[in-house]
Amino acid sequence: MPPAPQEANATSTASPALQCYRGLLVLQHRGQDAAGIVSYDNTTHMFAAEKGRGLVAQVFDQQRIDKLSGYMAIGHTRYATIGTDGENDIQPMMTGIPFGLAMAHNGNILNYFSLAQRLNKDFRRQLLTHNDLEVLIHYFAHYLTEKSGGIPDQKTFTFYNISSAVGKIFDTMVGGYAVVSLIANEGLIAFRDPKGLRPLVLGARDNQDGSRTYCFASETIALTYLGYDYVRDIAPGEVAFVAKDGTLQTATVRKEEKTAPCMFEWVYFSGAEGAQGGTSVYAARLNLGMRLGMRGREAIMRGEIAPDVVMPVPDTSRPAAISVADALKLPYREGLIKNRYVQRSFILGTQEKREQAVELKLSPVRSEIEGKNIFLIDDSIVRGTTAKKIVAMLKRYGAKSITLGITCPPHRYACYYGIDFPDASKLLARGKSAEDIAEWLGADKVIYLDAEDLRQAIGINDMCMACLDGKYPTETKESAAFSAQRHTAGGKT
Repeated sequence: MPPAPQEANATSTASPALQCYRGLLVLQHRGQDAAGIVSYDNTTHMFAAEKGRGLVAQVFDQQRIDKLSGYMAIGHTRYATIGTDGENDIQPMMTGIPFGLAMAHNGNILNYFSLAQRLNKDFRRQLLTHNDLEVLIHYFAHYLTEKSGGIPDQKTFTFYNISSAVGKIFDTMVGGYAVVSLIANEGLIAFRDPKGLRPLVLGARDNQDGSRTYCFASETIALTYLGYDYVRDIAPGEVAFVAKDGTLQTATVRKEEKTAPCMFEWVYFSGAEGAQGGTSVYAARLNLGMRLGMRGREAIMRGEIAPDVVMPVPDTSRPAAISVADALKLPYREGLIKNRYVQRSFILGTQEKREQAVELKLSPVRSEIEGKNIFLIDDSIVRGTTAKKIVAMLKRYGAKSITLGITCPPHRYACYYGIDFPDASKLLARGKSAEDIAEWLGADKVIYLDAEDLRQAIGINDMCMACLDGKYPTETKESAAFSAQRHTAGGKT
């Protein structure tokens, strides 16, 4: 995670690598920097890996997928939040010592830098990447074999020992992470951080021969597309192990009094057609729009705005805009048409890339803009680059006035858990009022939802909203080093 988000994994006799590829296609929105798949073949007793920079369909063709033989596989789409966007940092990653292990994850290890220093100093491990996943792999392998003196034995891969090793990962790793891993000739492991910051779901499919195949993914949409039945979310602090004979074992290793799934999954990150935590993403966005419509009605009654039409910034804000239009009994209009061949600007790695993407991403429909008082709906404003350019574009094409309605409260604090804004000074809302933000954007008015609106709309009380209120669910004593190193290095999952 995770970034993530971002894994699609399967154990099956019918080309798990192809299933991974297809699953990654529908999770492409979670990361567009790079993609990779690793499989394990129990006949050759070898891992096979295919990775590359770019979109999933650009990285893989039939020839590359055919090289990924075996009965289990994991895949990953990369969204850089730590490390670099170079080839070495692409997931999944592998090691052959002290045993065969491949791994991918979605999220961030907040104390990565101190753990990396300890690996180098105390364990004499030479890291080959800037990706926190490499640190996670080393620690996990160490915890699995520490009782046997670093050499795998018959007890190393028991579910009890796997659960114990995951528990030590939870003791060691601070942050948000959803992890999937292949152990050569043993099976597939999946686990989720104790706070449940990053998502992970379990799917199952009954095969004609009576066997059962399992799939883990960041979102339910991958399960649906691949023909798996959604079983449940992997619980925060839970580990699951699918052995090579197809049996599934699960255990809750760490149970926290309060969990903290990331609210941004419902607001923006997840695909609208899926669900997170048993809550429909589309329904949550409709509810967010309903509450924003109530805020808009209050502003209309006070005489502060007089919109003619409601217009979404495509695509994630479309369900909310429909609800706003319904609540205000105003026409819903598409004044901005999205170029579907341009990447999501928010998750691009540099400011320059984001600005270039905005120019290509949205095309105005002059007939729906000119002379109109527009209530423009967006899911969030992070750095403000996209919103500023959109407001300027609408005014250039004749908009009379623009009220910007945002279905998320202002982002004023850094995120250290897998969403790419670890430096609070780069956030538009940092130290600004709604009036200041409107002025900077060039809008006539900005209307935000508040934290209670968010809880009511999504229907979950305990969520991570640290980027909104500064209340972090984990310790953050290494946050300054994390932010500084992220700025220097430039990326991860």
